[in-house]
Amino acid sequence: MINLIESADFKKQKHYDVRILAIESEHDISAEMERIGVFPEGIDIMKKKGIFHVILLKDLSSKQAVIVKQEALSKGGEAAVSAKVASLTGDITDVLLMGTTEQLLRISKGLMRQYFDLPEIGKKISQVLSAKEASGDKTLRLGRHSLILGAKTYVMGILNITPDSFSDGGEHETTDLAVEHAWSLVKQGADIIDIGGESTRPGSDPVPTEEEIRRVIPVIKRLGQDFPIPISVDTYKSEIAEAAIAAGAHMINDISSLSMDPRLGEVVAKAGVPIVLMHMKGRPKDMQKNPEYESVVSEVIKSLLTAADEAKNYGISNDNILIDPGIGFGKTRIHNLELLRKLKELKNLGYPVVLGTSRKAFIGKTLGLSTGDRIEGTAATVALAVASGIDIVRVHDVKYMARVARMADAIVRGGSIREG
Repeated sequence: MINLIESADFKKQKHYDVRILAIESEHDISAEMERIGVFPEGIDIMKKKGIFHVILLKDLSSKQAVIVKQEALSKGGEAAVSAKVASLTGDITDVLLMGTTEQLLRISKGLMRQYFDLPEIGKKISQVLSAKEASGDKTLRLGRHSLILGAKTYVMGILNITPDSFSDGGEHETTDLAVEHAWSLVKQGADIIDIGGESTRPGSDPVPTEEEIRRVIPVIKRLGQDFPIPISVDTYKSEIAEAAIAAGAHMINDISSLSMDPRLGEVVAKAGVPIVLMHMKGRPKDMQKNPEYESVVSEVIKSLLTAADEAKNYGISNDNILIDPGIGFGKTRIHNLELLRKLKELKNLGYPVVLGTSRKAFIGKTLGLSTGDRIEGTAATVALAVASGIDIVRVHDVKYMARVARMADAIVRGGSIREG
């Protein structure tokens, strides 16, 4: 009889929901704790314990690596070093430092009390954690316009006023055609437009400054104060930027990260406008001639952080700096795909990220398609960008990519334009 009762009770046992949650930020873990009714004070205490990070420390000496590992273990974290250093037969190693936010902050403080330049490494660990935390919601001010970063991924429509751009050269070459297309991009769902008067496709030659001014400035003036979205200008030349800002442009998009015309930094700082700093290896004329990297992600990140520091040296506000990995600019197909896989590492740097993949050659090579037939490939990269928290995607096919971005945003960030 007892066995029968036990058997009946067993059949009535509750099914317990036990699963691993997709938690990627303090916002995610805080939302889950709020959902189950945790005290607000408890949320503040526990949120840094619920996020796990792996931090790469490059080229540490064996002495440094051993002390880092000791500090990590003593604080409840972990550190992976090369087998040679672990067996005392190597001199240099990368270190993978692992732990929760709270553990890593304690490790950082512990390293600041050590020797062998470890205080500087401890400081850097604290800085990268702060940068990741700062990569959340910000407001990008563009004249009278404001973009609330983190709320959505914004769509930047491309307006090339050139005869030779790789995808749409000659389509909007006159002022009338360019202005008409700018308004069309607004109707299609663009949040910002990027006007360019010089093609920077692989193998292209520079355009004389006077010609670039002739192409770009009349369009900005014609759009005027009634144009409902911000205007960015794609240029690395200080004279173009100066004239464009005077005509009403709100942001500068520089493919060279201030390296091709140092005076551009002064112009942007004086005007107080945002600037996009893009990574490019080489120059448009030769950038695709066998580009090589030991680690494309590490080298691009290092270059962008150096460029951001240089921009701040010119007096450009930290809040006015955006970064762009420069997909297709001095990179092979494999390099581009690797950067796209690691977009979240770029986002963790703490700067708003702009991404331009639209119709590019790596999509054509991957799918075996011509320039005009790459819309689905572009859409895949836009959806991935939204899922990775990228702030702005720069695209040709605004109508379709705006829809992709909105749908992906509804999934990633929750909700939609039409609730229900």
